[in-house]
This record gives sequence, structure tokens and C-alpha cells, in this order.
Amino acid sequence: MTDLGESRALSVSDSAAELEAIYVDLHRNPELSFAEHRTARVGAEALRAAGCEVTTGVGRTGVVGVMRNGAGPTVLLRADMDALPVHEQTGLEYASTATGTDPGGNEVPVAHACGHDMHVTWLIGAARALAASRGRWRGTVQFVLQPAEELGDGAAGMIADGLFERFGTPDVAFGQHVGPMPAGEVFTRSGLIMSASDTLRVRMFGHGGHGSRPETTVDPVVMASSTVLRLQTIVSREVAATDSAVLTVGSLHAGTKSNIIPAEAELSIDVRSFDETVRRRVLDAVHRIVHAEATAAGADRKPEITAEGTFPATVNDESTTEAATARFREHFGAQRVFAAPLVTGSEDFGVFASAAGIPSAYWFVGGTDADRFAASAEAGTLDSDLPSNHSPLFAPVPHPTIDTGVATLVVAATGVLTSH
Repeated sequence: MTDLGESRALSVSDSAAELEAIYVDLHRNPELSFAEHRTARVGAEALRAAGCEVTTGVGRTGVVGVMRNGAGPTVLLRADMDALPVHEQTGLEYASTATGTDPGGNEVPVAHACGHDMHVTWLIGAARALAASRGRWRGTVQFVLQPAEELGDGAAGMIADGLFERFGTPDVAFGQHVGPMPAGEVFTRSGLIMSASDTLRVRMFGHGGHGSRPETTVDPVVMASSTVLRLQTIVSREVAATDSAVLTVGSLHAGTKSNIIPAEAELSIDVRSFDETVRRRVLDAVHRIVHAEATAAGADRKPEITAEGTFPATVNDESTTEAATARFREHFGAQRVFAAPLVTGSEDFGVFASAAGIPSAYWFVGGTDADRFAASAEAGTLDSDLPSNHSPLFAPVPHPTIDTGVATLVVAATGVLTSH
């Protein structure tokens, strides 16, 4: 086992209560993408208290804390901060009742349904731990609190705001995510680990009129409905069985009243892929089908298809990931470190490494009560019983999730900072 006992901040008895209080506070007070003002303030104050040089407002609401400890390599540790427009239904005493304004100007419920509150807590815990164990490592740590991961714009925004020019280019970057796996367990994977993602907004135009006289209209509701059904054939009929892709129509909006045929309909489409050739095939098929359905319906105006967001695939550097995995096994024991599957979720963490030209590693930390997970696994009901990220029921158990995520960041960082 790696000797981390010298770091008081890694002691569960010393730090767990304080970190859990931070986690509960963040969970109660979620904020949407690029609105993470309170979250950024909490993180900045905690990093400053840990001895970091702190800069706020990086990439709008991002925070960078720099901890210097002599000559040596520079390690970037990243946590995302934003929450989701979700109405929390966990029933927890500290469940969110917050609301916020979405990009469309609508008031929406807000909740940390993806666990970014846990990520911020981990980063604060890691800063405290590394500050308390300065005698065991040398170099510099950049603690990055990133906004707007859910939009895919946060990492790029911080980079565009001079992240590396202002704070230096790191030698390696580490990131992690909480997931619906047993709390206390860690999941790593070399190479490709998370899919690419594309979000499209489609407007389909018809000709409105009275519901009693459909013959005088071009019905965009029927047009959009046919499009949704046809889009489902892309993966089943245009992607090889040996390849993989996911296409979801997440929203369809049209009309205001039962007896009014509207003039247009709007669809939001999400595409996930692991291979660039497959990605291009799926996106081309979406464009072909949307336009063909409009033509088939007799629309006299072509649809509008707007790309609203793209996440690159997350690809881990092999040697960096293998080294971190070995350290995790040494610290936690092999019985708590597992191979991660390919994940169809998407991330913008890899943008940091790509822009800096450095290696990176990204992994998952379980956040589900281990006994509950085991019972569901035995019953064969994992998918139906256990809430996953973005569910209104998703909320990691504080312990041992907090302690494990702090330790993974510290173990990965010190492995680099003590090896030079």
C-alpha cells in the first residue's frame, strides 16, 4: 500500500465531516452552466485556504488554483462544476430545490444530477491533502474548477482565456467522474474510454391551419413524427453490427392547441459514437433523412439543422493510465480497482490535453451504496434499480465516495510529483 498516512487530510476521521459538509452545501445549491458563481466562490475560497494562488473568472466562471512546491513537474487536476436542468427526486434531506434560467431564458429546476458537486468536493479534498503532505512531493499542481462541462464549452473557454499562457503548460492532466458503480471502487481504461457526442437542433417547417381542415396544411407534427421513427433506423440499418453508435431524439416540440395545426416543429437530437467514420456516417444520415421527410411531406421550406455542441471522444494516454492504475492498485488493493467498460457518455476533459499537447488519464469512481449495488446485481436488475447520471434520482452516497475520490487524485498526482 502507498504510504499516505503522513497526510492528515487523507485521514477519514480528520477530514470526512468537513468535506461532507462541503458536498452537502454544493448539492443543495446547484448552478447551471456558466452560472456557477456561488460554486466557484466556494471552490476558490477552499483552494485559497489550502495555500493555492487562486484566480477566478477564467473562461467566464472558471477557477484556477496553483500550488507550488519547489522544482518539478506540473500536474493539472480538473473538476467540473455545473449542474443540470433537472427536478431532483431523491428525497434526500439536502435535495436541491433551486431553479435557474436556461440558455433559452426559461426558468427551470436545477440539480446536481451528474455528480459535479462530488467532483468539486474531491478537488478541494485533494488540495488539502497535498498541502498537508508537501514534504512528500515536489513540483506544481494546477487545480482547475471548470464551468459548463454539460454544454461542452467549458474547457475550450478556459483555454481560449489563456489557461496555459497564464498559468503554465502542465506535464500531465488527470480527471475523474462519479458513476453508478459500487462506492469505494475505481475503474480505469487505457485508450478510448468515452464516446464523441454531437447535439443537433432541427426545425421542420410546414403550413399551419385549422385542425378540421388538414388538407389545407402541411402538418409539421406528422412530418417530425415520421422523422423521429425513421431516424431510429440509422443505427439498426446503417451502422455495422461490429460498430457502435447511439441516436436519441431527446425533445420534440410543436403546436399550442389540439385544433391548431402548427407551422413548424423542433427536434433535439443527440448522437454518440466511438469511431470518426461511424460518426460521419450517422450525421450524414440524419441530414439525409430530415430533408427527405420534409420533401415527402410536401414542405415548401427546407429544414434547418444546427449543430449546437460537439464533444470529442475521450482517449486516455496508455502509459499514463497504466501507471495511475498501478498506483491505485497499490493504494486501494487490486480488489477495488477494475477495468472500465467503454462509456457512451461524453466529456470535454480531453480538450485540455489536446490543446496542451500532453498525456492525460480519466477514470471513474463508484458512488452507489455497495450493498444496494450487490443486491441489484444478484437480482439482475442493475439497469432498472439503480439511478444513473442525469437521472432525477441520482445522488452518490457521501462515504466512501468522497474519501475514494480524494485519494485517487492524490495518488495519481503524487505518483508523478515524486517520480522525478
